[in-house]
Amino acid sequence: MRVYQENQRLVIADGNSRLWIDPWGENSLRVRMSAFPEMDGHDWALSEPVKPTDVEITFETVDNTDPWYAGQEYSHYHQQGTIARIKNGKITAVVNPEGWISYYNQKGEVLTEEYWRNRNRLNRFCVPINVGARELKKIMGTEDVELTARFEAYDDEKLFGMGQYQHRQLNKKGSTLELAHRNSQASVPFVVSSRGYGFFWNNPAIGTATFASNVTEWYAKRTRKLDYFITAGDTPAEIEAQYTLATGRTPMMPEFGLGYWQCKLRYRNQEELLEVAREHKRRGLPMDVIVVDFFHWTRQGDFRFEPRDWPDPDAMVKELKEMGIETVVSVWPTIDERSVNFGEMAEKGYLVGTDHGNPNHMTWMGNTIFYDATHPGAQKFVWEKCKENYYTKGIRIFWLDEAEPEYGNYDFENFRYYQGPAVQCSNVYPVGYAKGFFDGLKAEGETDIMSLVRCAWAGSQKYAVLTWSGDIYSSFRSMREQLQAGLSMGMAGIPWWTSDIGGFLGGQIDDPAFRELLCRWFAWGCFCPVFRMHGERSPWYEREQEFINNVRQLTSGQPNEVWSFGEEVYEILSSYLFVRERLRPYVRRIMQEASDIGAPPMRPLFYDFPQDKAAWDVEDSYMFGPDLLVSPVMEAGVTERNVYLPAGCRWTDAYTGKEYEGGQRVTVPAPIGIIPVMMREGTNYEIYKK
Repeated sequence: MRVYQENQRLVIADGNSRLWIDPWGENSLRVRMSAFPEMDGHDWALSEPVKPTDVEITFETVDNTDPWYAGQEYSHYHQQGTIARIKNGKITAVVNPEGWISYYNQKGEVLTEEYWRNRNRLNRFCVPINVGARELKKIMGTEDVELTARFEAYDDEKLFGMGQYQHRQLNKKGSTLELAHRNSQASVPFVVSSRGYGFFWNNPAIGTATFASNVTEWYAKRTRKLDYFITAGDTPAEIEAQYTLATGRTPMMPEFGLGYWQCKLRYRNQEELLEVAREHKRRGLPMDVIVVDFFHWTRQGDFRFEPRDWPDPDAMVKELKEMGIETVVSVWPTIDERSVNFGEMAEKGYLVGTDHGNPNHMTWMGNTIFYDATHPGAQKFVWEKCKENYYTKGIRIFWLDEAEPEYGNYDFENFRYYQGPAVQCSNVYPVGYAKGFFDGLKAEGETDIMSLVRCAWAGSQKYAVLTWSGDIYSSFRSMREQLQAGLSMGMAGIPWWTSDIGGFLGGQIDDPAFRELLCRWFAWGCFCPVFRMHGERSPWYEREQEFINNVRQLTSGQPNEVWSFGEEVYEILSSYLFVRERLRPYVRRIMQEASDIGAPPMRPLFYDFPQDKAAWDVEDSYMFGPDLLVSPVMEAGVTERNVYLPAGCRWTDAYTGKEYEGGQRVTVPAPIGIIPVMMREGTNYEIYKK
């Protein structure tokens, strides 16, 4: 093994294997390793230019008398070795004589270190089980490897981020997470540690991340190289800022994103949608966006309105704009074999392939194949069709659904993309999906860009994605899971996030239990990055099948407007439309901070109060920007809420006006129409009108 310097890079070479440690922006390092002579050239999410920094690389010759290795167990060794160090600001990587790496902050404290249990000379663990920190097992006949990277586990460590998973645990310590996308699951493999570092697994391969009590382990089933980014900071905010500089920051949210979005499954025709918008205006209710959901098209993959039900979309969009409402139109990546575009896309290689078996990926409402969003030509083709049939009619916002993509069978080892086998790169699919529309809109001169997507990976944020949490169930349990999902997405660098208010599946509009859930969820939605109503609302209308020119049409759920659930519910829901409007300047401000410094609008308490140890344990409240502490009611039948107030300032209950000292738990009133919101000392927002 040789350790040497190449310019600002530290290199560990062993036979044909190479490991590179490079400075990658302030206080940050990028580590890459190949089992082959050439390093794979994919940068994946680390494609942003980073600020040059001053780096110190040093080498020190040591023997068994060095304090690191001192001890009787090494007394029979009299061999020398080299310790190499690369320091970039607040982070230092130390390579021991065996080639294993430890990471330190500027105070000399260990942040994390590789996990190795080898019986080698000068090995301080000196155990015979022969487990290494980096395991790149070559896959025969390829230049791919099965990859495992191991790091030490720490009992006191808390870990946050990783994207969107459907469970309650905000702190991911103790979790095993699939590194794969599914409907309602978005894997974004960046984690912030309470020990003062952030770690990004820059690998879109299918795999797992395990944060166990005995080891932290990252696994990729099939890949070309080890590639990760590690950054050190004194606060979570500093760590987040450095990570988002490396992977890209979101643009400034367009003005229409700050208000209320109306949506349901599904407005079946043009007149139905327009009448909802008109009724909002007749009632004097604010609305910024209304959504034309899926199956407004003739066939999947046509990317155009069905002319019978949407006879004049130009006039529809014009009337909505005159009311101050933007139109969103749903786009699916599924291409029906009978679509007008199927033949050309198949001929040009724009469809996701299979290595064996039936090429159909989904058979719901037609035999369909996903278009290949990793293919630059396919990205451009789909955008051009949407430009022709939607953009030219005045539509600027696209709902990029099925962005995982949602295979009927998640057989990742069977599918093949332009970028390679799906098992190797599937997690970049939503990035390419969003990029195609972002690039197309930008080329048309648009600056206020936003796409609603059902999935994201690292780097998606720079393509102006608003991620929502997928087809979730209508229950308080699901609501509680969405709270951690939204916070985890924000900590993973995806700041624009929302959920289907009330849940997507199973909400009966006449059920008192659902109405209670909806009131609680709607109030919480007002304090999410985007305030958006959606849901299928059972039971569905017209369960009999309807056809147009032998093409089956999709029916619709029950009404889903704020006036659809009775007068008592209407009074509560409509009041929050105006709360959001009064908060609009504040929401605009925190969205600017997301764009400027990478601060997630919705974040755990420890983000703003890292010195308060108790704040690191709070998982049922969050900060909405720096000034508002929000505590959603996530149980049925309760009328008060226990809230932890971080130390260091006083807090005022926005509902009662009562002031409290920080650093304590308090119980505050939470009747059905009220979500507890505490205002930080020095602020006074008109949330509840007296």
